[in-house]
Amino acid sequence: MAKRVLAIGIEPGVADYSAFPQLTPELVRNYIEAQFLRLRDLGYHVTSCLIDVDAAAEAAVTAALRDESFDCIVIGAGLREPKARLLLFEKVLNLVHRLAPNAAICFNTTPADTAEAVQRWMEP
Repeated sequence: MAKRVLAIGIEPGVADYSAFPQLTPELVRNYIEAQFLRLRDLGYHVTSCLIDVDAAAEAAVTAALRDESFDCIVIGAGLREPKARLLLFEKVLNLVHRLAPNAAICFNTTPADTAEAVQRWMEP
């Protein structure tokens, strides 16, 4: 049976690109989709949980974690930067810890290295 991965990240349309002016929502979506395809080709089952930066974010993460059981949860770099999102990042991390205590947790550094983050902790 394929290992199950949940990818939590900021919806590209609401992300702050001020620190990365070369990125656009379309480019980030393309990176995300390419990484999901790569993970699927490597034998993983991937579920996406792209969240807004408002109060609905916690509900979306909670629902995703309750809908399925995951072997690995990757938390996108957009949740860790800018520092203004620290509280949201902590809330997401604590939800993962509480609702998926047996899942490995990993972090990508860009939308283009999600597969590497998962592979550090999981085998297909």
